[in-house]
Amino acid sequence: MAHGEILWFDAERGFGFIRPDMGPRDVFLHASALEESGLTTIDAGARVEFELVQTGDGRLTAQRVLPLQRGRRRR
Repeated sequence: MAHGEILWFDAERGFGFIRPDMGPRDVFLHASALEESGLTTIDAGARVEFELVQTGDGRLTAQRVLPLQRGRRRR
Protein backbone atom coordinates (compact mmCIF):
# COMPACT_ATOMS: atom_id res chain seq x y z
CA MET A 1 0.00 0.00 0.00
CA ALA A 2 1.12 3.51 -0.80
CA HIS A 3 0.86 6.52 1.52
CA GLY A 4 0.28 10.17 0.76
CA GLU A 5 -1.56 13.40 1.49
CA ILE A 6 -4.82 14.65 0.02
CA LEU A 7 -4.03 17.71 -2.12
CA TRP A 8 -7.69 18.50 -2.67
CA PHE A 9 -11.00 16.72 -3.07
CA ASP A 10 -14.20 18.24 -4.45
CA ALA A 11 -17.19 16.15 -3.33
CA GLU A 12 -19.50 18.03 -5.68
CA ARG A 13 -17.36 17.16 -8.72
CA GLY A 14 -16.52 13.71 -7.35
CA PHE A 15 -12.74 13.73 -7.61
CA GLY A 16 -9.46 15.12 -6.34
CA PHE A 17 -5.76 14.30 -6.10
CA ILE A 18 -3.32 12.69 -3.68
CA ARG A 19 0.36 13.65 -3.42
CA PRO A 20 2.10 10.30 -2.83
CA ASP A 21 5.04 10.10 -0.44
CA MET A 22 7.05 8.39 -3.17
CA GLY A 23 6.63 8.94 -6.87
CA PRO A 24 6.93 11.71 -9.42
CA ARG A 25 3.23 12.38 -10.09
CA ASP A 26 0.06 13.20 -8.20
CA VAL A 27 -2.54 10.44 -8.12
CA PHE A 28 -6.15 10.83 -9.29
CA LEU A 29 -8.75 10.15 -6.60
CA HIS A 30 -12.31 9.33 -7.69
CA ALA A 31 -15.22 9.49 -5.23
CA SER A 32 -15.84 5.75 -5.71
CA ALA A 33 -12.45 5.00 -4.10
CA LEU A 34 -13.60 6.83 -0.96
CA GLU A 35 -17.02 5.18 -1.01
CA GLU A 36 -15.30 1.77 -0.71
CA SER A 37 -14.19 2.96 2.75
CA GLY A 38 -17.57 4.40 3.68
CA LEU A 39 -16.51 8.02 3.09
CA THR A 40 -18.20 10.69 0.98
CA THR A 41 -15.49 13.33 1.26
CA ILE A 42 -12.04 13.92 2.75
CA ASP A 43 -10.20 17.09 3.74
CA ALA A 44 -7.10 18.50 2.08
CA GLY A 45 -4.03 17.61 4.12
CA ALA A 46 -5.44 14.32 5.39
CA ARG A 47 -2.94 11.46 5.39
CA VAL A 48 -4.14 8.34 3.56
CA GLU A 49 -3.12 4.83 2.65
CA PHE A 50 -4.15 3.62 -0.80
CA GLU A 51 -3.57 1.11 -3.55
CA LEU A 52 -1.83 2.67 -6.53
CA VAL A 53 -3.16 1.56 -9.93
CA GLN A 54 -1.89 2.55 -13.37
CA THR A 55 -4.60 2.75 -16.02
CA GLY A 56 -4.15 1.59 -19.60
CA ASP A 57 -3.34 5.11 -20.74
CA GLY A 58 -0.60 5.52 -18.11
CA ARG A 59 -2.47 7.65 -15.59
CA LEU A 60 -2.17 6.85 -11.88
CA THR A 61 -5.32 6.37 -9.83
CA ALA A 62 -6.00 5.51 -6.20
CA GLN A 63 -8.16 2.60 -5.05
CA ARG A 64 -9.09 1.37 -1.56
CA VAL A 65 -8.32 4.73 0.09
CA LEU A 66 -8.14 4.62 3.89
CA PRO A 67 -7.52 7.61 6.15
CA LEU A 68 -4.54 7.18 8.47
CA GLN A 69 -5.09 7.95 12.12
CA ARG A 70 -2.97 10.65 13.64
CA GLY A 71 0.06 9.16 15.31
CA ARG A 72 0.01 6.01 13.19
CA ARG A 73 3.41 5.46 11.67
CA ARG A 74 4.40 3.64 8.53
CA ARG A 75 6.52 0.54 8.92
